[in-house]
Amino acid sequence: MKQILFTDLDGTLLDLYDYTYDAAIPALDALKSRNTPIVFCTAKTLPENEYYREELGIKDPFIVDNGGAIFIPDKYFSFEFECKNRNGYCVVELGVAYDELRKALKEIRAETGFKITGFGDMSVEEVAEDANLDVEKARRAKAKEYNESFIFDEPEEKEGVLFDKIIDKGFSYTHGGRYYNIHGKNADKGKAVKILTELFKREYGEVKTIGIGDSMNDIPMLKAVEQPAVVRNKKGGWLDISLTNLYKAQGEGPEGWVEVVEKFVL
Repeated sequence: MKQILFTDLDGTLLDLYDYTYDAAIPALDALKSRNTPIVFCTAKTLPENEYYREELGIKDPFIVDNGGAIFIPDKYFSFEFECKNRNGYCVVELGVAYDELRKALKEIRAETGFKITGFGDMSVEEVAEDANLDVEKARRAKAKEYNESFIFDEPEEKEGVLFDKIIDKGFSYTHGGRYYNIHGKNADKGKAVKILTELFKREYGEVKTIGIGDSMNDIPMLKAVEQPAVVRNKKGGWLDISLTNLYKAQGEGPEGWVEVVEKFVL
């Protein structure tokens, strides 16, 4: 049976703070030698995903902007399906345009007085400093199309008002390991995983899906796979989610990622 690995990046395959992944390299090499698809499923942008795919030598489809779109390399599957052709990819779009998200966030800020700072409000240098990135990586992080990441500099008890406002505007939200995100209602990691899983089934017949994450925005992905797993976070605990067969890795970040891959795939 073909196994498909869906994985978050920040805080999972990559260390949350310095984005290193050295511990995962042997497992990544083993997965590639077995032709096991490694599908990034992340809040990261298209240029960020392309950077890590190039760096890690991964050629498989990937999910950007918290489920905003699925990018499938041309001719990856042996059959045709409905998508948009774009720069060597077959793209399945689920999210809404970035400009609409920015407009909604500005309206919420004006209506509530909340201290909300989106990536679109920040310079490349400011994003680099806040996210602990070099300038070039920050430029890639700002290249959002279906999602806006933002800092919510208010007490936690005001989150409910923020979330209600986002829903009232016709959008949805997630809270990842580092930032809050606003995106379209149909931009959902779980929906994207299900669409891609069906394509893999058409190609290979029966498949087994494994998902690895660490934070709230991974919950839809974890619910959409057969074997969900979470790695330990920087606080020493795990994402608070109740799934019957959820595996909790003892390792943190990339070390926990390796533990899951060795247990369920290799």
